[in-house]
Amino acid sequence: MGQYHWNWMVIFEKVAGTEEYYYQWLLHGLGWTLAVAVGAWTIAMILGSAIGVARTAPIKWLSAAATAYVELFRNIPLIVQLFLWFFVLPEMLPEHIGTWMKQGMPYPEFITGMIGLGLFTAARVAEQVRTGITVLPRGQKNAGLAMGLTLPQTYRYVLMPMAYRVIIPPLTSEFMNAFKNSSVCLAIGLTELTFQMKQITGEYAAGNAIEVMTIAGAAYLIMAFSVNRLMAWVEVRVRVPGFISAGGK
Repeated sequence: MGQYHWNWMVIFEKVAGTEEYYYQWLLHGLGWTLAVAVGAWTIAMILGSAIGVARTAPIKWLSAAATAYVELFRNIPLIVQLFLWFFVLPEMLPEHIGTWMKQGMPYPEFITGMIGLGLFTAARVAEQVRTGITVLPRGQKNAGLAMGLTLPQTYRYVLMPMAYRVIIPPLTSEFMNAFKNSSVCLAIGLTELTFQMKQITGEYAAGNAIEVMTIAGAAYLIMAFSVNRLMAWVEVRVRVPGFISAGGK
């Protein structure tokens, strides 16, 4: 075997037959990765918080519905869910709606990927929220009700602020996973970072695939590490003295 010739400047070369450069493709993919991950995380936090609260509510049908959601979305692989949303759902809806979803909806790959990833991640966030609420001392809920607060007010002003502080470490992991799981969206055609890496290494810069994959991997590492540091800062700022957060020392 001959010695491998490293070329770390390959991303600054022009794409054959175009006026574009490889780094522009990677930056384009990085932009979509950030957009779909942040959008999905926003959906996951809002929906997951609501479902997590519902799982602890003393209303059987509401708790059962929330549990069914978690079990359904958590146990079906993300790629299968994306296929169902992108390819199957439009065929099951009335023709004019399905046609709009496939042809008229702006950025269908991005919107489908963001919503699909958000619904998937929401099931995992819901479990973290449920855990955060259930580990709190029962006296906190009773004290809120004894003070005259309604049950929703007790959740809003007493339980949830404390629960979020408890679950910051596991939420950090889920936030990081949102960035990594966004790579699955390439399966429905979203030109995110992994899609661009695959396109470059498979069709254009095949001779320098190792360098391109390493650079893309470094981009994911930087994103995940940045999220980790941001959430660590948030954890320090909101930590309750004398109360050990989940995953903390």
